[in-house]
Amino acid sequence: MTTRDPSTTKAADPKQRIHIPWYDEGGKRRPLADVRNIGIMAHIDAGKTTVTERILFYSGRIHRTGEVHEGAATMDHMKEEQERGITITSAATNTSWKGCELNIIDTPGHVDFTAEVERSLRVLDGAVAVFDAQAGVEPQSETVWRQANRYKVPRICFLNKMDKAGADFDAAVESVRTQLGANAFPIQYPIGQEQDFHGLVDVLENKAIIWDEETQGRRWHEEPVPEDLREKVDELRLAIVEAAAETDDELLERYLGGEELHRDDLLLAIRKGVLSGSIVPVLCGSALRNKGVQRLMDAICYFLPCPLDIDKIEGEHPDTGEPMERHPDVDEPLSALAFKTVADKNGDLYFVRVYSGSIKQGMQLWNAVRRKRERVGRLMIMHAADREAVDELRAGRIGAVVGFKDTYTGDTLCTKEDPILLESMQFPETVISMAIHPKSRGDRDKLGEALTRLAKEDPTFRAYTDDETGDTIISGMGELHLEVLVSRLLNEFKLDCEVGRPKVAYRQTLKKAVDIEGKHAKQTGGRGQFAVSRVQCDVHDETENTFESTVVGGSVPREYIGAVEKGLMNACEEGYPLGFPFVKLHFNLHDGKHHEVDSSEMAFQESGRLVLRNATAQVGVDILEPWMKVTITAPEVNLGDVLGSLNQRRGQVDRTESGHGDAMRIYGHVPLAEMFKYSEVLRGLSQGRGVYTMEPHEYRVVPSSISEKIRKDIEQERKNRKK
Repeated sequence: MTTRDPSTTKAADPKQRIHIPWYDEGGKRRPLADVRNIGIMAHIDAGKTTVTERILFYSGRIHRTGEVHEGAATMDHMKEEQERGITITSAATNTSWKGCELNIIDTPGHVDFTAEVERSLRVLDGAVAVFDAQAGVEPQSETVWRQANRYKVPRICFLNKMDKAGADFDAAVESVRTQLGANAFPIQYPIGQEQDFHGLVDVLENKAIIWDEETQGRRWHEEPVPEDLREKVDELRLAIVEAAAETDDELLERYLGGEELHRDDLLLAIRKGVLSGSIVPVLCGSALRNKGVQRLMDAICYFLPCPLDIDKIEGEHPDTGEPMERHPDVDEPLSALAFKTVADKNGDLYFVRVYSGSIKQGMQLWNAVRRKRERVGRLMIMHAADREAVDELRAGRIGAVVGFKDTYTGDTLCTKEDPILLESMQFPETVISMAIHPKSRGDRDKLGEALTRLAKEDPTFRAYTDDETGDTIISGMGELHLEVLVSRLLNEFKLDCEVGRPKVAYRQTLKKAVDIEGKHAKQTGGRGQFAVSRVQCDVHDETENTFESTVVGGSVPREYIGAVEKGLMNACEEGYPLGFPFVKLHFNLHDGKHHEVDSSEMAFQESGRLVLRNATAQVGVDILEPWMKVTITAPEVNLGDVLGSLNQRRGQVDRTESGHGDAMRIYGHVPLAEMFKYSEVLRGLSQGRGVYTMEPHEYRVVPSSISEKIRKDIEQERKNRKK
């Protein structure tokens, strides 16, 4: 590709062929047209951070590259990331390339840190999906792709590691199409693969790009397309031209009329297809060997959206619920989303995306979720761990704020005079927990403070005190997640802690539906307490508990209905009789009784709590355990042993898949309780070559034999405490 920005094409009137919001009424190009807020997303070890590192190097943001395997990558700045060679937290940076301002977020690839991807995609305009050319679509690739689908984020694909043994461009593209359901169209094709990878063909320009090996791929020259690839390239060009023409009626008419379409027209049409999701361009290269990254950067500028392409952000009035919308314009009222919090000894950092208006230093903001005022202390643009102070964050920008006190991930920031509430983010429930306590008694208070800060920073981490044992319990998304958090307590907060064995986060639900009454009546002399709530308790498929009121006739006064709901939800968290939180319940308050003098919010709250207690006594409870979606890659010769190990763990195999070199991929579901330390088992079964990934799937009823054992263990623990 040449370096010309397609939006400046002379092939047609830009106001007719380009999104009109790029230009003001006088035809002048608006600054936000040259901004790209993008994320780099992929499965672990696909090369996301290396791609980001090369982007920063070639754009002049850094002057030497640091390698992930050496613990020196710019974006992996945490000690835990450098030690493990993986990305744990999403890191933001910014640079520029050929007139475009690139705001980049490098996201984690490990499923334990999927919340980092979730909140990044929520605020980004576009994304680069990086794939290992040998492995193709991997399990976490599917997860992040689904997340991007949920937020309708336009994407381009980069097949990395084309020089790796077993790399197969065509197979990787096909896996993107079949496993992700994406309309993937290669706009490049590799010249050679594995150790012979030395160039690529630009399908749109019909040119071959050959890298000069002496410069390790940093320089290249152009040649005609090799004859042995001519037929393949013509086939790919025909496919992308037809797909591009279908995005524009005028272009389609010209194409059907036999006209040769101008390259710039094709770039514009492909861009339109990317924004609508009908076209996903595929590029290739080897970031570690400096091959193909500059052309990826060109593609980011060509095809991924600017804030103006998003057109509007939708929300609602925080008081009335009336639908509202804001546009990427600095003159509109402020709307911004806090999408990440970072605990820092010099003041916590709050990452924000500004959708409309602007945030200025010293400004008073309104948190529409917490209904509290917040003052902007300092504003800054982030470059991994480094910060650049600025006076203002304008619409379309991503930056960080220091000075907030009561803001959390997902909160909307606006002005009190023009409030708006933006859609927040949903995070999965924790599935694993362990007890933790400091080795020195003097660090107990410090531990509580540190856990509070970590919980504010990470919405998938919970810390609480077990009322029966007095132990501090931490919960997270997996063993690695908790291991990293304990490491951070030592490295960042200087707290040396002892931890117990990981435990499954069991839940419970009622065995069946029941219509039950909760009556709270107490007379102690003077004013008493009286409340009766009649509730239909149903078991439904959704994990979240829900509540509704169909009370008529005032048997439960309107002002007490919220108290009944609060009592029920508190009882769900309390988890009587086993201590596990209740899930999958729907409560319908349909009747009750009250007393003009003795009824109160406190009384009705207690009656709600008694409803659930009485329901458990009448119909009993089922224990629920988390089941995980698991994907295992192992040598084909070890397939039988691996399948046997899953069967021993109560696993269900959905399918096996070949086409990954000499390895097979196994897809299935398995209870989390059976998977602790499974990596060691798998290594033993596969001579160290097997790997697996897990992600939460659903909660299922525990078999009766295991349920009985869990109950006996709980009873024994309680007896031991009494002694």
